[in-house]
Amino acid sequence: MVRRPAQRQVRPARIYQTVTTLMDHRVQPRIKVQKPVWYNVVESIPPSEVVTRPLPPQHKTWSPKIRKASRLFQPQQLVFEEDALRKRFFKDHPWELARPRMIIEADGKDAHRCDWSKGLKQPGIPLSGESVVQRQLWRMHNIPGMTQEEAYDLTRKEFYRLRQEEDIERRVAVEEARMVGSYFGQSYLQVGMHLEDLEHERWKKWALSEMTKIRGEQQEAYSGTVDDAVADPQDEDLEQLTETIKEMAA
Repeated sequence: MVRRPAQRQVRPARIYQTVTTLMDHRVQPRIKVQKPVWYNVVESIPPSEVVTRPLPPQHKTWSPKIRKASRLFQPQQLVFEEDALRKRFFKDHPWELARPRMIIEADGKDAHRCDWSKGLKQPGIPLSGESVVQRQLWRMHNIPGMTQEEAYDLTRKEFYRLRQEEDIERRVAVEEARMVGSYFGQSYLQVGMHLEDLEHERWKKWALSEMTKIRGEQQEAYSGTVDDAVADPQDEDLEQLTETIKEMAA
């Protein structure tokens, strides 16, 4: 059997002409046929007539050992220099991701107002891991002889110092507010511990009631005729569990 070479499909490129022909040769000319939503768009912006596939920009040298020839015409992933810096910082500081952040921009030009040569603190931008990445990137590009490790180490220490200042300001503000009679109530940790204690007490009551039911069912089943010397070892475990629950409830 002779295998024919694969031919390029040109039918999708002629979809506009095909639909136009179908709309002009109607069985009932008086009835209007609704145009597809994309009809006017394809009319104004027709598909390309070039049958050859352009090679996408290569961000790195193509190697047949790493990438197959069938994937040669696929677009490559967008990789930026900040990605590696950002990945390392959040790997070393995973709890920074737990801090709430505001990602809404007013006009989309907030980055143009930042001058990372002056430090991590920028007007209108709270301190975060992204500030560390941009400050480290500026040091790598603008300070001669500055390596990635040195820039990361310097920026990291600057970030720690600013975080400590924020914590001190927060503690001082709380102490000053308490001095004038402010009351902040319980913290999130204290509220969570209180809820956990309530759930534990509820479980102990439920466990005692379940143990009482199981003990009553066993007494009804045996009717008091079982000798204590040949008692089931599960009864001993049940008694020990009952005593433990009572001690916890005491």
